[in-house]
Amino acid sequence: MSAEAFVLSDATRQRFAVEVAKYPPDQAQSAVMACLAIVQQEQGFVSGQAEKVVADYLGMPPIAVHEVTTFYNMYNQRPLGRYKFNVCTNLPCQLRDGQSALEHLCRRLAVEEGGTTADSLFTVQKSECLGACADAPVMLVNDRQMCSFMNNERLDALVATLREHASADAATKV
Repeated sequence: MSAEAFVLSDATRQRFAVEVAKYPPDQAQSAVMACLAIVQQEQGFVSGQAEKVVADYLGMPPIAVHEVTTFYNMYNQRPLGRYKFNVCTNLPCQLRDGQSALEHLCRRLAVEEGGTTADSLFTVQKSECLGACADAPVMLVNDRQMCSFMNNERLDALVATLREHASADAATKV
C-alpha cells in the first residue's frame, strides 16, 4: 500500500472505535498510540498520509500525531524488513559492547545502521535504552522480543534461526 493511498477501512474504523471507547468522549486523542499501532499492523509502517487519517479520526492536529510517531521507535515511518533489530547503544549497553553488537550485525547482514537487507528480511537500527541494562548488550526484535547478552555468537545464531524460519515459511507458501 503506498503512503498516498491510505484509506480507513470499515474494519480499521471499528478497531479504532474500540480503542477510543476506552477513554472519556472528550479525550479521544488518548487512543493515538493504539490507533498508530493498528495502522502499522495493517500496512507495516505509519505513513504521513496515515498520520493525517489518524489525526482526522481523533480530532487532533496532524503535527501532534507526527510527534508521537517520531518520538517512539516502535512506529516505523517507512517499510522495513520482516525482522527489525533494535540494538541498544545507550551507555550501559555501550560499556558492555552494545555498539560492537550493532556493528557486528551490520557487517554480518551487509547493511549500514538503519538499513534493510536486499532481501527485505532484516532491518538493523540502534535504539535508546530498552530497560534491561543488567542483561547488556540487549536488543529488541520486532518491538516484541527482548534478547539479552547478545554477543557475536548469539547474534549469528539468531540471524540463522530467523533465516531458517523465513525460508520454511516461504517453502510452505509455494
